[in-house]
Amino acid sequence: MQKVTFPHQLLPYVLLAPQVLLTLVFFIWPAGQAVYQSFLREDPFGLQSTFVGLANYSQVLSDPNYLHSVRVTMVFNLLTAVIAMGLALLLALAAERVVRGKRIYRTLLIWPYAVAPAVAGMLWLFMFNPAMGSLAYLLRSCGVAWDPLLNANQAMAMVVAAAAWKQVSYNFLFFVAGLQAIPQALLEAAAIDGASGARRFWTMVFPLLAPTTFFLLVINTVYAFFDTFGIIYTVTGGGPAKATETLVYKAFSDGFVHLNLGSSAAQSVILMAVVIALTILQFRYIDRRVHYA
Repeated sequence: MQKVTFPHQLLPYVLLAPQVLLTLVFFIWPAGQAVYQSFLREDPFGLQSTFVGLANYSQVLSDPNYLHSVRVTMVFNLLTAVIAMGLALLLALAAERVVRGKRIYRTLLIWPYAVAPAVAGMLWLFMFNPAMGSLAYLLRSCGVAWDPLLNANQAMAMVVAAAAWKQVSYNFLFFVAGLQAIPQALLEAAAIDGASGARRFWTMVFPLLAPTTFFLLVINTVYAFFDTFGIIYTVTGGGPAKATETLVYKAFSDGFVHLNLGSSAAQSVILMAVVIALTILQFRYIDRRVHYA
């Protein structure tokens, strides 16, 4: 391995300084402020604060509405990650079989990732709007009583579909790269030996995609916890009857709508701790089953 030598000892630190500064200003500092604020109880106007210790955490963890949001978040995260990764893998496999126009198909499949979450939410809201949505009309034509404004399961299905659609492009990009890294000689040898397409996939392709799948599992977990706020906000607003109120949306609602800043900060800290714990568990236990070439 070739050793990199910088002409000046300070140059590496100068190159790292912008990223370190951005991390401190936009990540470390806000996280520290949230931890500090979670121990305080403030009036809605922020004029007076009182140190209450762990009272905010105790109140949050004993709140039935918060426990309901935990269950909603778990269901939402699981469905979003499974659907987004499953569809991306199917599309990547299909794109690899295309002989002509392969680049065009790949480019079209990557485009949705450039759409902002709020915009993606509005697109799906218009398509499934009970009054004027084209897809809602098709569902009613098939005899489905579609009304996500009143039906909790339909509202959850709509936000999961929007969140998964937004993330499919990102997963597709990595799955395509992983498929291109698999030696074709191995697949051709298996085909010559008489292995079917399904057998080649489960015994050769999918195990070789394990590092990519594990990486995407971590990314999709973080995405479902945090980056789907814009979709929830624009599509359902946490409704109906809190059926789609995830943890990140509840923290926003309690802090910026109900002005309960201490509770909102405590929820943010708990959410951050949960995501960190899940990531550590994934790396500690799931990563052991992943074989890197």
